[in-house]
Amino acid sequence: MTTSIQTRSLNLAILTVSDSRGAGEDTSGQYLEDSVLAAGHQVISRRILPDDVYLVRALISRWIAEPDVHGVLITGGTGFHERDSTPEAVTPLLDKIIEGFGEEFRRLSAEEIGSSTVQSRAFGGLANHTVIFCLPGSTGACRTGWEGILQYQLSGTQKPCNFVALVSRKPESPVGRLNEIIGSKAIR
Repeated sequence: MTTSIQTRSLNLAILTVSDSRGAGEDTSGQYLEDSVLAAGHQVISRRILPDDVYLVRALISRWIAEPDVHGVLITGGTGFHERDSTPEAVTPLLDKIIEGFGEEFRRLSAEEIGSSTVQSRAFGGLANHTVIFCLPGSTGACRTGWEGILQYQLSGTQKPCNFVALVSRKPESPVGRLNEIIGSKAIR
């Protein structure tokens, strides 16, 4: 039996970017995981990485290449602290930027935190038919992004448009052979 695009369950990966949070303190990642599962989607991977451009870029690159990852939700690293580098890590990987995501997030956020929302560098994009959404690290910001935008855009029932049909066309790729071809560790 095939699943219609309208009711398709997506495979999502969640990344928390933080220099200070471990699994027990990751309330933002936990909120996103709980919300994704409650919406009927699957969480196929959840990770916490320090705010390091190259570690974040490497993991997101792998998820983009995986044929069974439809979307990536990232929390953290989007502010203006000198260590905040999620936009710098992720935007070079994008085929297209979803301009409206950051705009709408800041509009919704302004209702909650006022002009402080101008310091948010939340953004979204698309790479290899994988949607990627980057949210601030606070649980409140993740709630704003999920409840105001993401739960609808990751649902095939949202009209007039959503991202489900687009990510459902993700091409199969030989990523399963990635470690075999290039190895999983640097070789001298």
